[in-house]
Amino acid sequence: MSSAVLAHVALGANLGDARATVSDAIAALDRLPQTRLLRASALYRSAPWEASGPDFINAVAAVETGLDAHELLRALQALELQAGRERPYRNAPRTLDLDLLLYGDAVIDTPDLSVPHPRLRERAFVLLPLAEIAPALVTASELQAVADQAIERL
Repeated sequence: MSSAVLAHVALGANLGDARATVSDAIAALDRLPQTRLLRASALYRSAPWEASGPDFINAVAAVETGLDAHELLRALQALELQAGRERPYRNAPRTLDLDLLLYGDAVIDTPDLSVPHPRLRERAFVLLPLAEIAPALVTASELQAVADQAIERL
C-alpha cells in the first residue's frame, strides 16, 4: 500500500451481543480490501448519547488503508449491514455503528461524509478510546470537557 492513509474508525453497538459484535467488527476491518488493522482500543461501556436503549459497547481502531475516504465509508456501511444494522430513525439503537473519525489529515465535507467527524470532540466514548491508541490526537482539555459523561473501560 504505497499510498496508504492512516484512518481512525469508531465502533459501537447496543443491541444483541454488543461485545462480540464490536470485537468481530474490529477483526473485520483487517479483512477490508487494501486495509490493515494497526491498533484497536480496549472495549468501553457507555450510556447512550443522544440515543435510547441499553448501554453501548465502544472502541476505536486505527487502520492503514489504500481505499479513498468514500470507498472506506462504503466498506464500513457494508460491515454494518452484515451485522444487521437498520436505520429506522436517527440515533436508533443499533447492532453496529461504524464512524469514520479521521482520514489522515483530510478535511472532507460532502453530503454523505464529514471528516473529521463533526461530533468527535464532544463524545467521551470516542475520545477515551482514541486517546488510548493515539494520545497525540486528543488533548487533556478535550478529555476534561467530556469527563462528566458516563463511560467505563472494560
